[in-house]
Amino acid sequence: MIEEKFDAIVVGAGASGNACAYTMAKLGLKVLQLERGEYPGSKNVQGAILYADALEKIIPDFRDDAPLERHIVEQRQWTMTDSAHVGMHFRSEEFNEDRPNRYTIVRAQFDKWFSRKVREAGVTLLCETTVTELLRNNSGAVIGVRTDRADGVAFANIVVLAEGVNGLVGQRAGLRDVVTPESVALAVKEMHFLPREVIEERFNLKGNEGVVIEAMGTITKGMTGTAFLYTNAESISVGIGCLVSDFQGTGQTPYGLLEAFKNHPSIKSLLAGSECKEYAAHLIPEGGYKAIPQLYGDGWLVVGDAGQFVNAVHREGSNLAMTTGRIAGETIAWLKVRRDAATAANLSEYQRRLDASFVMKDLKKYKNIPDFLHKSGAHLFGLYPRLIAQAAQTWFRVDGKDKRAKESEIIKSFTRSRSLSGLLGDAFKLARAWR
Repeated sequence: MIEEKFDAIVVGAGASGNACAYTMAKLGLKVLQLERGEYPGSKNVQGAILYADALEKIIPDFRDDAPLERHIVEQRQWTMTDSAHVGMHFRSEEFNEDRPNRYTIVRAQFDKWFSRKVREAGVTLLCETTVTELLRNNSGAVIGVRTDRADGVAFANIVVLAEGVNGLVGQRAGLRDVVTPESVALAVKEMHFLPREVIEERFNLKGNEGVVIEAMGTITKGMTGTAFLYTNAESISVGIGCLVSDFQGTGQTPYGLLEAFKNHPSIKSLLAGSECKEYAAHLIPEGGYKAIPQLYGDGWLVVGDAGQFVNAVHREGSNLAMTTGRIAGETIAWLKVRRDAATAANLSEYQRRLDASFVMKDLKKYKNIPDFLHKSGAHLFGLYPRLIAQAAQTWFRVDGKDKRAKESEIIKSFTRSRSLSGLLGDAFKLARAWR
């Protein structure tokens, strides 16, 4: 394929792979990037959230030409039943700052832009190229890759696996286990197109302002999962996802859940008159801290979704992907300056830097949440949303009953459905898992 030897080969051209490749190229390294898609972003049609801080540390002036849809000024959190929702939201004029904190993006467009920046930095990119195996020397260290191209062998001092949640290259090489159904979610998304002025009127927006809605409750039929709605410039991204193990156990279908969510009274009016033009499904790592595989070894590193770097509690993924990619790139460049070999001992610096970052601190903080959700999901995504909606209905209905009687009715509805000991036990378990 290419006879020259590279400082690094990056497998994958998603957020983490692009962040890593760009960082290394800017620091003077010779980098080869391999992408199995027709072009970077060809496998992504859905909308997503971009966290500015993570990208700003890589490309400080990205706002000048990146394909950004809307900057988010309002966050809504909904707990839903089949016919109602109880919500809270935060909206601030301070989010209309010169350098907004969060944006909605369309991944296909954004990934193309990011890849262009990567190539401008000097990275050699080959698309429609699948890595079939890692090459090793006699001592077992990774020294390059074999691809599906004719004479498709390339060599490098280190290989960075940015291949996504499936991580097939790493699995074949025995560097990581196959992801379990309990540690990965299947999400489906649609893009619904509406005129810009309709979106702005419907969501009380002006200019490039945007809204994000994140929802949980009976919409996932008792399964562990969430739904969402994002406003783009002239479209709305809407989707839902649950653990693969729950889909297996219940027989529910992702598309069935999405159809029900779109037809919920609280969502249907927001999508009214729209035209659905795009549909996509993808896997999201949800195992958290305890599911993180070995991240480095002789001649290799893992970044992004392949390393289970997703904060499921706060629905953060792209910022963790870009941050782990940047840290990996900086670590590899640091080793080159020191003229140190890419041994596991030397690459442990990557782990040290990760541990000092918000990425590992946040994932470690919530390390017990996945287990808590597995054990308490039926209550969290079924019983409690119904009780909360019923309590709100009782409290806000003006029907001649005195407020003390209403308070008593609400308390009794909780204790009848979930005993006092059960309520206290759930609260204690959540507090323990949250700390």
